[in-house]
Order: sequence, then C-alpha cells, then structure tokens
Amino acid sequence: MHVPSGTLGTVAPVISIDEFQAEVRAFLDANAPKKEAERKFVWGEGSDSVGMFEERTREAELEGLARAKEWRAKRFDAGFGWITGPEEYGGRGLPAAYQRAYDALEAEYEVPNQSYFTIGLGMVAPTILAHGTDVTKDAYLKALHRGDIVACQLFSEPGAGSDLASLQTRAERDGDEWVINGQKVWTSGAHYSDIGEIIARTDPDLPKHKGLTGFIVDMRAPGVEIRPLRQMTGSAHFNEVFFTDVRVPDSHRLGDVNNGWNVALTTLMNERAAIGAGGGGGDRAHLLSRAIELARVLGLDRDPVIRQKLADLVIHARVMKYTNQRAMDRLRAGHTPGPEMSIAKLASAQQTTRLANVVAEMLGAKITADTGEWGTYAWAQLLLGAPSSHIAGGSDEIMRNIIGERVLGLPKDPGIDTTSPFRELKVGTQTS
Repeated sequence: MHVPSGTLGTVAPVISIDEFQAEVRAFLDANAPKKEAERKFVWGEGSDSVGMFEERTREAELEGLARAKEWRAKRFDAGFGWITGPEEYGGRGLPAAYQRAYDALEAEYEVPNQSYFTIGLGMVAPTILAHGTDVTKDAYLKALHRGDIVACQLFSEPGAGSDLASLQTRAERDGDEWVINGQKVWTSGAHYSDIGEIIARTDPDLPKHKGLTGFIVDMRAPGVEIRPLRQMTGSAHFNEVFFTDVRVPDSHRLGDVNNGWNVALTTLMNERAAIGAGGGGGDRAHLLSRAIELARVLGLDRDPVIRQKLADLVIHARVMKYTNQRAMDRLRAGHTPGPEMSIAKLASAQQTTRLANVVAEMLGAKITADTGEWGTYAWAQLLLGAPSSHIAGGSDEIMRNIIGERVLGLPKDPGIDTTSPFRELKVGTQTS
C-alpha cells in the first residue's frame, strides 16, 4: 500500500522498513525455528554430497512440495507472499527493499525448500503480469504466489532447443479456443506442475520469429502426457511433454496473436536472471571452498599447477559476484531483466565446468570408482551434472551471440531470417 508523501508527489510506503522488519520477525519467530549456528566444516564429517541438484525420489519430491506449499500459504496469508506485487493480486505494493529485508530475515530460520516455485514465481508469473489477460491474472497470480499452484515452462523441443524460434508445436484456432499439438522437452518440474507457459506456432507462413503465440495451459488437461527423462546423474528432474488436441481458451493467451516471441523474451530474461544469480546452480562458494580443502587433504595444495587453477577459480568467483551484484542492483532499482543477464548465465555455466574439471584432475580414478572414501566419488555428481549448465536457459553459443549483439553492439551473424547486403537471401541468428 502506498500514500503520497512530500511536495514532489513521491510515493512512500505506509509502513516503515523498521516496522516491517519487526512484523516479519514476529511472524518468523511464531512459525519457524531459528537456524542453529553454522558448524565449521570438518573434512570427513556430515554429508559429502556436492552435486548440482538434490537427488530425490518422486515420493520424497512430493513430500517436499507439500511442505513447501504449506509454508508458502502461511507466508502469503501473513502478508509476505508477494511483498512487491500489486495489491489487486494479493501483493503489498512495497518497494524492493522490503523484499530484500524479508529475505535476509527468513535466511536466519529453517523453512521448507522453496525451489519448487522458482520457475513459477521467477519466470511464469512475471510473464503473466506483463502479457496476461485479466482472466489469467485473476486466476493465477495470487495462486502462484500463495503456493496453491505450481508452474512450469514449455519452450524447448527436440528440434528447437537454443533456436527456440524454430519450434514446431502448433496451436490452431477453433472459435474461442486453441487446439495444441506437439512435443516439448527438458521441462523441469512438469510432473508436479498445475499450469505451464507454452509457446506454439500459430502462423507457419510468417517468418519463424513472427508466427508464435504464448499461452497458459492446464498441465492436467486431456491430451497432456508427461514422461520423465532420466539424467546421467541418476535422477529425473526433467520431462518430455506431449500435447494431443489439447484445448486452451483464448482467454489464456499471453499477448497478441503471433507476438509470442516478445512473450518468450520476457520469460527468458527472467530465467537468466535466476540462473545467473545462482538459482540454477546451487551454492558454488561452498563447492569452491570444499574443493580447496580437497586439495589440502590430497596433499596437492602446494602443487603449483593445482594452486594456479584453484586461484583462477577464486578470481572468476569474485568477478562473477560483482558482475551479478551490478545486474541485480538494476533489477532492485526497478529495471526489467535485460540482455546483460546472459553474462551472468554464461559465467555461471563456465565456472561450474572449471570447478568440476579441476576436482576431476585432483581425484583421478577416485571420481570414477566408489571406494567408500569420504569426499571423493561424491564429486562425480557435479562432474556429470555440469554439462547441463551449458544448455539450461540457453546454450553458451546463444549467450555469446546475445552478449555480442545486444550488449556489445556487434553486427549479427548471417542466418536464414535477415537480409544480407551482399546477396538476395534471407538469413538470421539463432536466439534462445
């Protein structure tokens, strides 16, 4: 809630930041236990898990989701579920500083894992707010932020991953509905999601970027089939999703017909912001400190080559931190995510692989065969999971194109959709 303040007509929150923090503290004290003081890391004690993703069974995943939803609802009902959101959709309309204050305080308490909502709240909800109809805003924004429903993102296809504009899933109009047919792949969380944001081709005669439209689809509608994809890490975080004559009301369309590319860009910029800021990669500071400790345990901390490689990791981590901080400060100041978020995403993926490769070099055969020795074979999860970071949210090659063209202002590479001054051919650039 806001009220006018001052002669310049500025807008100030009704509640001061100090009052807000006191309100948050009272809520957290009443509903969540305080975290115990962090124990100093001791080699050989506790879990040695260092994977990119938590490996969970489907049963454990659903149990965790139930706990996450319960906390999300409790938090929303207390007025902390969408602190910066519009009041008409259940938000409090407070500045971003209040959200940061809440996050800092909640970090001191033990609360259920909220990663189930990363895609829905970080990518899909902002897209609905920016491009959705009143029907979709009313139906889903409050429900997403309260944790009543979970959302997934349905973009990539077997023949259209980084080159998203080449997708072939079709949506054909039938009166006040659209009928969707096609296949999506690499869909995180589809198996527990209630809705999904999908981009489909609605006019095959237009250039590939122009004939796309976005929709919100019911993931439990007739004709939706979800199949898990087993990763080489052993778990199945991703899915392939098939659509057979799935009907979507026109009220669930995102943006104008054939303007789905702009809708997709809204989602992708928010996605890269989440991944670049660490939402998709886990606690790399923790992993780096453990890798340094591994070098000491293996007696490699005086090896000049290993020391140089570890120092390189530390330097990259520090540069990433400041680059991410600059980008996140822009978001907190009210700017929308822009192409510069591709820098954070690209750096994050490269750092993950650098770290995995250095650890593999130190461990040798111990990373491929489980001898039972603490802190050795466990690193295989990171090594096997690292390649996915170069694909998720757009491949490295696509990130470099975006950085070169939209951040540095370099000319586009020849492709199939843009006109070359040297020949009468249509050429274009792959863009995720």
